[in-house]
Amino acid sequence: MRNLISGNCGWAGPRRGFLAAAAALMLVGCDMPVGPVAGGGPSVDPRSPVTVALLVPGGSNDQGRQVLAQSLENAARLAVADLQGVQIDLRVYQTGGNAERAAQVAAQAVNDGAGIIVGPLFADSATAVGRTVASSGVNVLSFSNNPAAAGGNVFLLGPTFENTATRLMAYAAEQGKGRVMLIAEQNESGQVAEAAVRAAAARTGASLVATQSYAFSQQGVVDALPRIASSARSSGAQTVLLTAGSEGALPILAELLPQNGLSRTQFQYMGMTRWDIPSATLQLSGIQGGWFALPDPGLTSRFDARYANAYGEAPHPVASLAYDGIAAVGALLRQGGADALSASRLTQGQGFVGVSGVFRLRPNGMNERGLAIGEVRDERTVVISPAPRSFVGGGS
Repeated sequence: MRNLISGNCGWAGPRRGFLAAAAALMLVGCDMPVGPVAGGGPSVDPRSPVTVALLVPGGSNDQGRQVLAQSLENAARLAVADLQGVQIDLRVYQTGGNAERAAQVAAQAVNDGAGIIVGPLFADSATAVGRTVASSGVNVLSFSNNPAAAGGNVFLLGPTFENTATRLMAYAAEQGKGRVMLIAEQNESGQVAEAAVRAAAARTGASLVATQSYAFSQQGVVDALPRIASSARSSGAQTVLLTAGSEGALPILAELLPQNGLSRTQFQYMGMTRWDIPSATLQLSGIQGGWFALPDPGLTSRFDARYANAYGEAPHPVASLAYDGIAAVGALLRQGGADALSASRLTQGQGFVGVSGVFRLRPNGMNERGLAIGEVRDERTVVISPAPRSFVGGGS
């Protein structure tokens, strides 16, 4: 199992929060119990340094993974340095991007006293790690965004199609453009995106009036154009939602759909991926006026600047997930209690404030993130609906 593309390499990164949304609780002056605690998770003493394992995909001959691993570690260390009132003993383990090796180092991390694991990145590794450490009660905050890896003691930090679909569908309905046609590629990413859109339609005021797909190739797009155009017109769709990213079929769809009768004046375009990454995507004529979801741009740019100031280069697009994971752990330890790293505490309804906005973990291992809506306007991103700064309700 791999990670799913939800906006070109995931996100331009969730930016980690300096504070949790919840207020810190006073620590009681008594000895902490030994062994697992109710709600899942090992007992910890927040008054002493707590060992946290960071699993990154370094340690192989793949230079790209080496760069990514270093960026994740840098972001995690930046988060540790920002913590106040708690101490984290960060231990870094290299998985090589390999599931078997990830499971081995996870077992070593638990033997080394890790109270929680942050990482790994890839979905198959996250699944392997979760199974390996389940009997110890240790929870896993994976960087993956693949729903297949979520559940049990594995919680996803990565941005999911579920978040994006819900935000976009709800906004389209609010703007009176809630009759949506979905155009998805015929691959795993497209299938997961379609499932997310269907679920979002059921929980928002929008309706999915038509779906069309295409073989994941240039010729596949060309062959599908006649039926896509016909379906859009016959279904009464107001909005066309694309799952494609700039690394895939988005450029050709943006060019050919308007040429086949789906003009921007007749249909609102929306995207399930980040249309601002890479920035050249914003130059596509077919997506001008289109909407997409993104993390809070102000917080994101602040994190990027802090990272660059600390390390002399820009962070990898997913590096901020490491900051988020460490910041969430620090926030829970600051609240206190032997059960600070239990599943029940990790899934607290108020969530956490990350460096790209608010987020919370759900009991099923998925997550919710506060997203903004951006519109492509004159080849720039203009925020037309800001990201929420807190959650309403306790989550699910």
